[in-house]
Amino acid sequence: MAENYFGLTDTGKVRVNNEDTFVAQLTNGNRYILAGVIDGVGGYNGGEVAAAIAREEVISQLVNAQDDFIPGMITALRQASKKIYQRRQEEKELDSMACVSTLAIADIDNNLFYYAHVGDTRLYLLRDGSLVKISKDHSFVGFLEDSGRLSESAAMSHPKRNEINKALGFDTLIETDDEYIETGQSPFLPGDLLLLCSDGLTDMVDKSTMTAILTRSSSLEEKAEQLIAVANNNGGHDNITVVLVQNNKVAQRPEATMPASTLKKKEPLTEKTPLGKPILADKPMEAKAVSPSVKKSNWPVTLLSILCLAFLASTIWLYLKGQEQSKPVERVNTTAKTPVKNADEIKLQNAIDKATGNTLFLSDTVFKQPILITDTLKISKDTLYLKGNITIKRDSAYNGPAFTIAAKCKSTGIEGLRFEGFNTAIQSSNSFVTLKNVQFINCINGIQKAYPFITNKLITVDLPVMHYRADTLSTSTAKPNGTK
Repeated sequence: MAENYFGLTDTGKVRVNNEDTFVAQLTNGNRYILAGVIDGVGGYNGGEVAAAIAREEVISQLVNAQDDFIPGMITALRQASKKIYQRRQEEKELDSMACVSTLAIADIDNNLFYYAHVGDTRLYLLRDGSLVKISKDHSFVGFLEDSGRLSESAAMSHPKRNEINKALGFDTLIETDDEYIETGQSPFLPGDLLLLCSDGLTDMVDKSTMTAILTRSSSLEEKAEQLIAVANNNGGHDNITVVLVQNNKVAQRPEATMPASTLKKKEPLTEKTPLGKPILADKPMEAKAVSPSVKKSNWPVTLLSILCLAFLASTIWLYLKGQEQSKPVERVNTTAKTPVKNADEIKLQNAIDKATGNTLFLSDTVFKQPILITDTLKISKDTLYLKGNITIKRDSAYNGPAFTIAAKCKSTGIEGLRFEGFNTAIQSSNSFVTLKNVQFINCINGIQKAYPFITNKLITVDLPVMHYRADTLSTSTAKPNGTK
């Protein structure tokens, strides 16, 4: 068994069969780690069959995964959904089966991980003793919890916590809807740990308890066993599955060393004799009698030299003055210079533009200092969820917004960011925006929406009402369309 990945599943205390399964193995010549949790939809006939179909398809599609990890995972989940749906049509007793799944591929060499997710299985990242939930629950209660409307404890005991609105095999929408599968990538630094799990764990064990177990000095196998044991001790109402992946590379910590001296050891000063032999300077020198010479007065020569120099200087000055007056007058460019963006600002805009999934995790190990904004950061992806623990601060010479969200964007989410000193922190066109745990410090407007209309045209329209909470801003709610 490898030391940096491990998977374990358990039936629990209530169910008679296990509809969960998992994937934990090396791929592509042992270069990457493929991890996945698959949960057959409970209460339906054939949940176990659906999970097995999905697992087989995931391994088949990703066992030789190359660099295109996210497209590969999307293909695997779509193919799994297609086969489950076809099997439902063929066998009447399986006509209600489905499953949910979370997949991850860890590239340890390059300190990155990639993921794809459908349903209410979960992906967490543990870094420096802090456990962060990466995936979003595709369920009614999960939406309420992720948006801050429900606490973790209230969500764990909510009567509708098993209602889901996305799954593999439900319908064919997954094949045409680009937003159906949640995807993303993030740095995976030495010492980081990924936790993939089914809701049989998260419905029974709270985040603080999971963090305490995962930060213990024990093997991955022991951590997985302890998590499942706590879930069973708390009731074990569902199947419980845990997969752990760790970047077990040693973090590079620079050692403090004294700088190497570039000065050579001083040698005693020497003086050479007329014969070329050195005489040590620290030895007493013999006193020599020196007869003072009588200097002759030469003031007429000195005065003449001064007058010549003055004449030469005046001649040069008159020449240069004439050259300046003969030059054409140059126009002064009064156009304001475009502000030069700083390195972190450019890095953040590039990360937004090149995000390959729907979720972009902004690591505080990459952006260690507040990002000083000198120009607007633009969001133009159809769907993008920014998540991180970073501060975005206005440059004193800049008066625009930190973010502008294009009109073509369908959904934008921001979680955990802090905006400081902006007149308007976020400027959005007519698009869906969700904020969670976002802090506005000395900002006049947190978010401002703009609705462009056609000039000289009669307009009749009902604008959506903005519902604002201290930690959440939303214009719509999700509706469940499935039960798990």
